[in-house]
Amino acid sequence: MAQRSSASAPAPSTSASFPGCDEAPESTGPESRLSLLLARHGGATEACIREALTASGVTPRHAIVLMHLDGGQLGQRDLGARLGVDPSVLVALLNSLEERDLVRRRRDPADRRRHIVEITDAGAATVTKLDAAIGHVEDELFADLTSQERDTLHSLLARVRSAHGSACDATADANC
Repeated sequence: MAQRSSASAPAPSTSASFPGCDEAPESTGPESRLSLLLARHGGATEACIREALTASGVTPRHAIVLMHLDGGQLGQRDLGARLGVDPSVLVALLNSLEERDLVRRRRDPADRRRHIVEITDAGAATVTKLDAAIGHVEDELFADLTSQERDTLHSLLARVRSAHGSACDATADANC
């Protein structure tokens, strides 16, 4: 690594630049930084998933909503909380899915202020196709990993803290 000139201003510490982050040892390049490596692989993985889902006409966010609902109906607020999205983003996602007859919203008979969201038969059939497409992407992406290594990676990634706490950022566009 090149030496800094003594005339240069000292570089701010990592913790000063990024509050809450511990100082890390000096790196030798971007490949040594886990966050940059995850970002690069995350972007490449998202592109592969988007391509695989193109035939079904849904986005990764639509797929996530459908997969959550495949386990059974949910209150609209509960679904939004699971996804970690702003209510207006959720409404846009649900409107899009409802237009395609993949989900249905109805008033809760016990509480008319509450909406219940459920997957339709067409939505359940779509989830089956999405699951197969995503499984194919995962098989290709993780082909060099053993089953045990995949389980370990899954476990470690589940423990990684995220600044947003969710794969769905509340400020992101509803069509992403």
